Amino acid sequence: MGPLLALSRIIDRINTVIGRAAAWLILVAVVVSAVNAVVRKAFDVSSNAWLELQWYLFGAVVLLCAGYTLLRNEHIRIDIAVAWLPKRARDWIEIFGIVFFLMPFALIHIWHGVPFFLHSFREQEYSSDAGGLIVWPAKLLIPVGFSLLALQGLSELIKRIAIVMGVLPDAAAPAEHAGPH
Repeated sequence: MGPLLALSRIIDRINTVIGRAAAWLILVAVVVSAVNAVVRKAFDVSSNAWLELQWYLFGAVVLLCAGYTLLRNEHIRIDIAVAWLPKRARDWIEIFGIVFFLMPFALIHIWHGVPFFLHSFREQEYSSDAGGLIVWPAKLLIPVGFSLLALQGLSELIKRIAIVMGVLPDAAAPAEHAGPH
């Protein structure tokens, strides 16, 4: 289990670095939006490229931060439906969800996202809007983002199995109290 936990730590680190860096794109998107609004109102000048850049940045944040969100346990969960179950049952539900829902979902998006990107890249596809941007960088975000999510899913699966096996303590579990201090 040691080498798998080491792999899990590497994946966690990769998603942490990428997620924290990509989160700064929110600030960039806000600045682009504000500058675009000021220029449009003050000088009556606008470009579709500025609008497209905003959604490229938003898409980058969503896709590149999905794995980081999973790592931080901040994704949508069904805790309210399973909170009454014993801890071990919740762990097995987590494993089941990763294996049968998260991983197939991510892998299907990677499988379809790669040719989607490659076609756009080979064709040097541009937006159909006047003054629009080249499209392939946005399409590249799909397989990259879902690859990061799949890797994080693998990391979470490794950690959850280690928790079930008793090799790793569950950091999310409330601490047990030995009695009054």
